[in-house]
Amino acid sequence: MSFDFDAAVSAPFRMQPGLRRLAPGAHQLTPMRPGSRHQREKLAVLTAYPQQVMVSAEGFDPAPALDAVYRQAAQEHPSQWSWDGERAVAQGLGVEVNRGQWRQAAPGTFGLGDEVARCLDGLPPAQRLPALLALAFEEDLAIVDGGTATIPWICAALPSHWAPERKVGLPFAQVHAPVADSQRLRAAGEHLMRLVCGPERWERFVWNVTAHPRLHAHPERVDPAGWTADLLAAFPAQAWWRTERQTFIPVPGTSGQAVFTIHVEVAPLETAIAHADHAAALHAAIGSMSDAVLDYRNLCAVRPALLAWLAHRAGETAA
Repeated sequence: MSFDFDAAVSAPFRMQPGLRRLAPGAHQLTPMRPGSRHQREKLAVLTAYPQQVMVSAEGFDPAPALDAVYRQAAQEHPSQWSWDGERAVAQGLGVEVNRGQWRQAAPGTFGLGDEVARCLDGLPPAQRLPALLALAFEEDLAIVDGGTATIPWICAALPSHWAPERKVGLPFAQVHAPVADSQRLRAAGEHLMRLVCGPERWERFVWNVTAHPRLHAHPERVDPAGWTADLLAAFPAQAWWRTERQTFIPVPGTSGQAVFTIHVEVAPLETAIAHADHAAALHAAIGSMSDAVLDYRNLCAVRPALLAWLAHRAGETAA
C-alpha cells in the first residue's frame, strides 16, 4: 500500500493538513493493474455515472492543468502512457485519444476493449482524454486553484463519502465545512491553497475504519445503516481500513494551480492492522478523538468494539 502509517496515525488526533514535501523522484501516479479492484470499479462507475465523476465549474478551462498531469504520467510511466500535446496513448488499454476522438490502437493487455468502448462512447469528446487517464491510473484527480481558493474541476470515480458534483467550484471553507473540528484548517485554507499550488510537490495521508467495503463511496451508493448490529456482532470480520494518499502536481505557466491526486485503498482491518505497534498507535489515535470527530467519521457506534479489538491485537502481536 502507498499509505505511510507512521506518518499518518498519531495521538492526540487532530484535524490538520499534515503536509510533507515529496521526496525527489517520488511517483505521484499508479498504473492500473489488470483485473484490479481499481480497474473494475473505476470503469463501472465512469460508465454508469459519468455526470457524477467528471464535473467542472462553468467557464473553467482545465486544459493547462490536465496537460501537466498528462506529462507527469508520461514522465513517470513511459511504458504505460505517452502524450505529445494532442494525442495520448494508454498502452495497457491499447487505446489512444486524439482531439477528442478515440480508437483502439492496439490489443492492449487489460482485455477490456468492449467495456472501454462503451465508456468512452458515452462521454462528450472533451471528456474522453481525462477519462482515458482515469482508466489508465488508479488515482482520482481534482484541479486546485490557489488564486480563488476553489476546486473548479474534479474527476473522482472513487470518492470517500463525498459527492464531486456538490463540491466542484466551491471555496475551500465551504468544501470543508462539514469536517468536524476543522476550524483551524478552514482558517488557514487560503494560505494552504497557495502553498500547494506553488512550485513544490506535497503529499498527505488520511484514514478511517469503515463498514463500507468498496473503493467507490459516493454518498448515494453507501448503505446509510452504517454499523448495523450484525456488523458489530461480527466485528472485526466486516470492518475495513480505508486510506488515501494525496499529492499535488504543480501546473507551470498558470496563476497558481495544482493537480490534486487521490489514491484510495481499502483492505480488511484484520489484515491491515497486523502489528502491535500499529494497533497501539491506532488505539491511541481513536481513543483521543473528540465526539464531533467520531460522529463525522461514523465511528461512534463501533468505537467500543474497535478499541477493545485494537487493545487485544496490540497485546496479542507483541507477545
